[in-house]
Amino acid sequence: MKTRRLGRTGIEVSEVIFGGGWVGGILINGDDDTRRKAIRRALDAGINWIDTAPSYGQGRSEEALGWLLPEVDEQPYLSTKVRLDGASSESYASQMQRSIEGSLERLNRPSVDAVFLHNAISGAGGASGIPVERLLGSQGAADALDGLREQGLTRFIGLTASGPAESCCAAVASGRFDVAQVYYNMLNPSAARSAMPAAWRGHDFSGLMGVCARQDCGIVVIRALASGVLATDERHGREIPMTRDSELAVEEQRARAAMEALGLDENGMTAYGTRSQAAIRFVLANEAIACTEVGLAELAHLDQAIEAADMGPLPREALDALDTLYERNFGLE
Repeated sequence: MKTRRLGRTGIEVSEVIFGGGWVGGILINGDDDTRRKAIRRALDAGINWIDTAPSYGQGRSEEALGWLLPEVDEQPYLSTKVRLDGASSESYASQMQRSIEGSLERLNRPSVDAVFLHNAISGAGGASGIPVERLLGSQGAADALDGLREQGLTRFIGLTASGPAESCCAAVASGRFDVAQVYYNMLNPSAARSAMPAAWRGHDFSGLMGVCARQDCGIVVIRALASGVLATDERHGREIPMTRDSELAVEEQRARAAMEALGLDENGMTAYGTRSQAAIRFVLANEAIACTEVGLAELAHLDQAIEAADMGPLPREALDALDTLYERNFGLE
């Protein structure tokens, strides 16, 4: 598998990385043999980064990696996350310390390669959102992340860039973060563009990837398959919207229109592979990104993701067909 430079970390990361989250769920719901096979197959294919979080299966994803990774000789890069309670009187530093110590115990290791702040960056604040001033100010969340790095508990720090575009852009523009997880897929490509067509509707991350590039902040794409909506019409009940306007029924309509624009046939194949392969290849067509994280529910999903990387980025004619679709807001209006 090809690799790309992960921003100023200097790491050469595989174009597809292994997502250990709830939406895919193979590390949480799979039996031990399936989980072993998934890790072995991913490493054999050249996948060299695994991403997890304490919230994934209430710690079960981290626990699985804690016994799976010691079984293999190769040690991939590993990242986890911290989620703060913005309404708590406990300091950010204390919350992060407890979180990372619990993660490292479950992961059975002294440190990780990266820790991501998992809260939305939002002026609304509250329990789940972190305002920019609380993120970047004195004794804020960024300072607390720096504290984890100073202790040697992580090499790099990052954030999941969710929330209003202006808040996410301000966070990345601060230069405090080495890596950003960015929402980007063929249903919402706004993070890669300065502006979307006037008819297009959706949460607008305009300019975010450009800000990342100016700071040499490595871009890890998340939700390439839009919680599975792009991959299949079958619903698994784990579809978690990334943005408030991601109504499932509308996302399904957009996904159907996108796949039809790519030549979807009665067997569920497009002119560019399976639906999930077309979606992954769309992301890989963006040279600004370092990698795309893919969640897996079964081993066949991993095989498809590996094959998609081997196929390479979507060609220009496919991207042009999608651009035409955006200009018509997927034909929904």
